[in-house]
Amino acid sequence: MKSLVLVAAMGLASVNAYAVDIVGLYNTGASFAAGAQDTNYALSSTTTAVDAHGYVTANGSFPLAGNWLANTATSSWLTPTANQGESLDPSADGLYTWTMTFDLTGYNAATASFNAQFAADNTAVVYLNGNQIGTSSGFSSWSTFSASAGHFVAGLNTLSFEVINQAQGAGNPTGLRVEFLSSNVAAVPEADSYALMMAGLGLMGLVVRRKNVA
Repeated sequence: MKSLVLVAAMGLASVNAYAVDIVGLYNTGASFAAGAQDTNYALSSTTTAVDAHGYVTANGSFPLAGNWLANTATSSWLTPTANQGESLDPSADGLYTWTMTFDLTGYNAATASFNAQFAADNTAVVYLNGNQIGTSSGFSSWSTFSASAGHFVAGLNTLSFEVINQAQGAGNPTGLRVEFLSSNVAAVPEADSYALMMAGLGLMGLVVRRKNVA
């Protein structure tokens, strides 16, 4: 009887073991040196001429010198230009859209979730597949955002951050900082895993019936 229960537990555990971190969620600036372009985030703007990707900033100079949250080994600020302190949008608000995609092909999108935090100069709204999941209103503290079942789709998912840089005549840089704190998704079990799961459930049912008979 004990061996039947063990086999059943193994059948269920083999399916649950497929839960993994979501591949393709990157902290801003992670694995890139200061001054390099972070190719994990695409950058576009309807108000300012920008490159296809933003630039990783360095601590020690404006605006990272008592203004923006300091960079760490976990993440760094990204700015639209290589000159991190460049003053932008002198007479009208600027819009900067930072976009990252990740692929859930082979995973069960209904089981996906993540928790994260971000900051922006000046304000930002984050969207997952076009649905708003968070807002940020400052560059000296973190704001949280998260996503769970219902936010994700099978296949390619798009995470976008729309940053508004408020107009100012001088000393007006803009940037984005993102850190993912946790993520999880279950892989779609292969046919043999389904068979093992069903066998496990069947054996557990048999154990229950035998106990009832006894």
